[in-house]
Amino acid sequence: MPALAIGMAVMDRLIEWKYGTAGVLGLTLLTIGFKIKNTTCSLAGTVVLGSLVSQPAT
Repeated sequence: MPALAIGMAVMDRLIEWKYGTAGVLGLTLLTIGFKIKNTTCSLAGTVVLGSLVSQPAT
């Protein structure tokens, strides 16, 4: 379990570095939605992350 927590912390930092605060918000919504089995929360996180990834590079 500690390795999973460390992996999530590293992934959180990478997403924050690349996609900023909105990326962290999307990842948090997605993670919480999976943990509490809430489809709406998971979908909101997926939409936020998807919109960040699909933006053209500047």
